[in-house]
Amino acid sequence: MTQMTQMTQMTVINKHFFTMTETTYQYQLEKGSRKFICPNCGKKTFVRYIDHETGDYLPERYGRCDRESNCQYHLNPYKDGYGKKDNSKEWTQTPEKKVFLRPTYLTLATYIPDNVLRHTLKEYDKNTFIQNLLTNIQYPFEVKDIQGVISLYYLGTIRSAITFPFIDADGNIVSIQMKEFDNENHTTKTGWIHKYLENYYRHENKPFPKWLADYQKNEKIVTIPFGTHLLNKFKENPVFLVEAPKSAIYGTLYYGSPEYSTYNPLWLAIGSLSYLNFERCQVLKGRDVYLFPDLSKDGSSFEKWNQKAQELQKQISGIRFEISKLIEKKADTESRNHGNDIADYLIELDWRKFRKYDVPAKPSIMETICTEPEPVWFIDAKGILFRFKNGEFDYPTYEDLQADVIVRYHVAPEKFVSAINNFIDTLKN
Repeated sequence: MTQMTQMTQMTVINKHFFTMTETTYQYQLEKGSRKFICPNCGKKTFVRYIDHETGDYLPERYGRCDRESNCQYHLNPYKDGYGKKDNSKEWTQTPEKKVFLRPTYLTLATYIPDNVLRHTLKEYDKNTFIQNLLTNIQYPFEVKDIQGVISLYYLGTIRSAITFPFIDADGNIVSIQMKEFDNENHTTKTGWIHKYLENYYRHENKPFPKWLADYQKNEKIVTIPFGTHLLNKFKENPVFLVEAPKSAIYGTLYYGSPEYSTYNPLWLAIGSLSYLNFERCQVLKGRDVYLFPDLSKDGSSFEKWNQKAQELQKQISGIRFEISKLIEKKADTESRNHGNDIADYLIELDWRKFRKYDVPAKPSIMETICTEPEPVWFIDAKGILFRFKNGEFDYPTYEDLQADVIVRYHVAPEKFVSAINNFIDTLKN
């Protein structure tokens, strides 16, 4: 670290610290004239809460509408548990008292060098996974979409295998997974690039590079979700968390890149069923996270993630989990026996029917929804209920319709749920 970088960081820390001493609460309504679209009335009269520690906005639902007599919407982060912990206390630190911030993820002793990653960013014509998505599925994707996910996630190639790099929020390459797929994009082999390189150097009777020798000393190689490097870039997007990187890529291709809209989900992959834990989920602090566990024969995968999500909500400040029952309810015995995931469900469908925001992002997702003239029933609870009762939708219950509409058609959960809760009770009765 250079002396100039150290001085710059100290300046930022000092400025941040003195701001804290002047602030009564960590979360406050933003001062100034900037307004957003209100999630309740749809008018551009909404003042959002900001975090005075980081300078970031809280999730879009937190704020106050200035139309106090007509709308009266005001969601305070301290009143629904978001800022429960120690945030309701007044800041009383003095400049002499040091403040230490806990890292949001486990750091490694050694990372993979950038040039190793760059070496994989080529030969996509030999990449079985990529070529299948372009030519060997029922609804092939367009080249620009494939280029988009390659660029977004730094997907690469080694021989015919695809590489999935796990990159942290600081740009460090934590690990690079290698996967070989058959012509139907089913996994045939899984490995890691450091093991691949170890075998190469042994076969060639060459000494290991210093980084590789040091990398072997790391206790763990997967400490973060796949896609972590995108969290700071897309702070407003809901996070959709799956098990495998393949599913994250499919999800992005179907629902659209987070670059196009703040409502398009940011798809991450935790890496494995058992990897949904405190260590790997710390990077999701303060985010709305929707979980999509793989299927299991007895539904145990769903129950495990459901229970784990409830535990993590108590351990990680500001995180909010919701677990999707979409594929769980639609699964047949064969799908359960094979342990299918959301990628297996999506690939049977036409991706063009999923895209609602496939143009450059608009200023606010709520503005996008409120100004979208068609189709009205997406945000009109009475219209949805009427069409459901008339048998226009093939769903066992109204709750199934609700879940599918939120995920597939990009209806904002805050707007949808608040509008239809009364009708769900009516349906049950």
